Amino acid sequence: MTRPLSRVGLPGASSRHEITCPYCFASVARQRVLFRCRGQAGRTQGCAPVLDEALAAYMGSPAGASLPPVFAASGRKGRADCPACGRPTGNRACPECHNPLPAAYCDSPGRIVALVGAKNAGKSTYIAVLLHELMNRVGTELDASLVACDDRTIERYKRDFARPLLEQRRLLPTTASAATGPREPLVYLLTRTRRGRFTRARNDSLALVLFDTAGEDLRSREVTDLHLRYLEAADAIIFLVDPLELPGARTGLLDAAPVPRVPGDDPDSEPLNVIARVTETLRQRHGTRPGEPLPVPVAVALTKIDALRPALLRQSALHRSRSGAGVLDLDDRDAVDEQVRALLHEWQAGQLDTYLGQQYADHALFGLSALGGIPEGGRVGAGGVRPYRAEDPLLWLLHRFGMLDGVRPGGS
Repeated sequence: MTRPLSRVGLPGASSRHEITCPYCFASVARQRVLFRCRGQAGRTQGCAPVLDEALAAYMGSPAGASLPPVFAASGRKGRADCPACGRPTGNRACPECHNPLPAAYCDSPGRIVALVGAKNAGKSTYIAVLLHELMNRVGTELDASLVACDDRTIERYKRDFARPLLEQRRLLPTTASAATGPREPLVYLLTRTRRGRFTRARNDSLALVLFDTAGEDLRSREVTDLHLRYLEAADAIIFLVDPLELPGARTGLLDAAPVPRVPGDDPDSEPLNVIARVTETLRQRHGTRPGEPLPVPVAVALTKIDALRPALLRQSALHRSRSGAGVLDLDDRDAVDEQVRALLHEWQAGQLDTYLGQQYADHALFGLSALGGIPEGGRVGAGGVRPYRAEDPLLWLLHRFGMLDGVRPGGS
């Protein structure tokens, strides 16, 4: 069941005096944030581009790393004058990797949400659909806007997510391993208008960093330690679990669903093994003692529930659509949590829920479908993308972050 969580007990987003870089995930004191000169523009004098070795090292190539120089300054008002050319600039950069730090990200409390799942769990598809929902239907429901914090986020979302899946209706390829080069996070500013009965409307903003990991990056502890430092900076985790990887799920699937893989063929892709590796990494960050629950909120979602036989969903919470009331319905949340827990035990995967309860102070279970139908020949089904409860995990996290009210319509 959903348990109360103290705002004080939430793991940082960084404190008011620190920023977590959304690219290299270094924790940086605000006074150490660098500025980058605006450079030359038309006839305006400014610094010429030079090779930024720190940025080139992050990118793995000097291509695109020749920019006006960075410099240190107090920048208390978010602006500083370049000591070389005198031009004022508000462009800020991480002192570790020299990637840009968007102003919106620096000025709002940032939350890094790590998206984790074994290969074929549908991480890229989920990101594409979740962001589209927040920009449209769910954003309207919440009276919220979702705006990209930088041009790289805009371009990556269009190129890698929206265009192929939502416009061309092609299934997204498997996420590339971090070993092939750094992946760009998606950095957004989510702003909600909160209207109180007796108070003036106010805007609450949250910088949201979504970062997905390739399944093969979680196949060994060595690779995890080398390539997934972002887990140590994560303020929340969304685990995606493919029901096809659960031992007893085969009999509950529609005949039209793809033939399930035989559980046990690839132990490294089994959900419990993936979650255990992530848990070990988080324990290193938090320094918790064995047996002490981790404070990171964890949402665990069964994907592809559209492939479940209707008999499993009838009379269940997963058969109902979430009410779009701009709040978190705690009664519905509890009912879904219990239904998914029952499915896990029915599918001989109850140890997954037991392990989560032992390792995390706060976890919740979800069932969702990003596509809303079974793909056909590498393409989205004939009905198009029809997501079902894809937003539920993030709404629960927004509730945990204090940006979404929770209510019990039944009055309990």
